[in-house]
Amino acid sequence: MTRPPLRFVEHVAAAMDTAVSIQIAEATASSVSDAALLSRARHAFRWFDEVEATCSRFDPASELARLSRTASAWPSFIPVRPLLFELLQLAIAVAAATDGAFDPTLGAALQAHGFDRHWRTGERLPPGAAEARDGGTWRDLVLDPDRRAVAFRCPLTLDLGGIAKGFAIDLAARDLADLPHLTINAGGDLYARGQSPLGSPWRIGIRDPLNTGCLAARVTVSNVAVCTSGTDQRRRADGGHHLLDPRTGRSAQSAASVTVLAPLTALADALATAAFVLGPGAGLALLDREHAQGLCIDAAGARHTTACSSHGTWEWITDDAALLPYQVAPHVSP
Repeated sequence: MTRPPLRFVEHVAAAMDTAVSIQIAEATASSVSDAALLSRARHAFRWFDEVEATCSRFDPASELARLSRTASAWPSFIPVRPLLFELLQLAIAVAAATDGAFDPTLGAALQAHGFDRHWRTGERLPPGAAEARDGGTWRDLVLDPDRRAVAFRCPLTLDLGGIAKGFAIDLAARDLADLPHLTINAGGDLYARGQSPLGSPWRIGIRDPLNTGCLAARVTVSNVAVCTSGTDQRRRADGGHHLLDPRTGRSAQSAASVTVLAPLTALADALATAAFVLGPGAGLALLDREHAQGLCIDAAGARHTTACSSHGTWEWITDDAALLPYQVAPHVSP
């Protein structure tokens, strides 16, 4: 039996409310040992712990939570560490590009909708933790790049859940920049580089949001991020979900899932949220403007795609196909 041209190792650990998998593929004849590759994967994983410790809305000790509690006396600016400042800059840039369909100031609204429990400890945020913090938007978040400082025009509760996992993936991928073949998968957010152990581009399964356990599509990619936002994750008993429309404060209803392909995972992550909120028409138009490729499955199960198709090749699934070897499904929460 012919061996695949590449072998692979995988490190899996829990972080940021999901299981994170880092797969590294290496030439079969390479002198680099599996132990050395696993050590590199574990080292890169530390970025997930770092981003979570910095940006968790649920940890009162995180820098993000402390900022939300203290940055309320406009025009007082509070210096923050480079990691948080860079992420806030990116979040505001996406908010501006999407006209607020992506908004990093929805923490109070999410808490009011019952999304207030820490995934690791099970503890709930105090009922009054986000009191009177629901009147502002991303436009009330002001950054001073010269001082690397942040100010609020009004009380705000920040939530970076729509971009932080993608940002952590990008940091981990940068940590492994010298390795040509890998995937980093954190729930619905994934980055794939180079080739799979089969010696071909990575095949990514896209879960069907309306048919549990089945795939709606596959996409073949290399050197690109694939991120999905969907209604089958984090649902309430009344049918509401965590993907809130900032314009209404309620769960967006036009789409069942949106998958975005883009060069950076943080960008794909945030654009998937924005396109989901906007729905098939406006959402896919946004992705085309941003030169991102996308698939929207609407509430009736119909598929809609962008005009842009430069990042990957879609394959539509018409039966209950199982996952193939070395194929990952970013829309399946492990």
